[in-house]
Amino acid sequence: MRKNVAVPLVFGIIGVAVLVSLGKWQVDRLAWKEGVLADIEARISADPVPLPDQVDRVADRYLPVTVRGRIETRILRVLVSQKRVGAGYRLISPLDTGARRVLLDRGFIRVGDDIPDPPDARVTVTGNLHWPDDRLESTPPNDVAGNMWFARDVGRMAEVLGTEPLLVVAREVSPPDAGVAPLPVDTSGIPNDHLEYAVTWFSLAVIWAGMTGFFIRRQMRAGKEAKA
Repeated sequence: MRKNVAVPLVFGIIGVAVLVSLGKWQVDRLAWKEGVLADIEARISADPVPLPDQVDRVADRYLPVTVRGRIETRILRVLVSQKRVGAGYRLISPLDTGARRVLLDRGFIRVGDDIPDPPDARVTVTGNLHWPDDRLESTPPNDVAGNMWFARDVGRMAEVLGTEPLLVVAREVSPPDAGVAPLPVDTSGIPNDHLEYAVTWFSLAVIWAGMTGFFIRRQMRAGKEAKA
């Protein structure tokens, strides 16, 4: 095999092999991530239990709980956006069980809507314990003085409202918290881009193979023309 064909062929084979291996790695990561998400979804939808006396933020993340108490009127507003709805706020209020005071993520209202008062009675809240990771590099600092939060900083919110640093994200409130739409914990915010990455790597492998074949054909054609 002539050198002008052998060299690009070797580089082409190596390049395709590397790109295919990267695609295969992303396929393996996809299977792993889907297993993780399935485990989280199973935890979220499990039967609720009473609020534990001692909470482990790793072991008890997503733990379904049932809590009874009064929702206090103090409110922190967390700016969020909902698809097909637009901008709004998550409402965070203290929930007083009588023995404990914890943070309650009541749910969503639209920007411009009046903030509704909580039910004037003891409520039963079914939800999940959560330590959200809302902050990105582009997330502005929370404006505590102006009551405009851009991330649910559980520790800082607990300091402001005088509660335990423990957040219950409501799934259902009875009697209903009128005017507030619950935003329960789910896995939609957990990224899973491995399929897109796998398609990208496999597509690059096909392109690399096609470019290699085109270059080799051109080299062979040039060689024939040089002999003619």
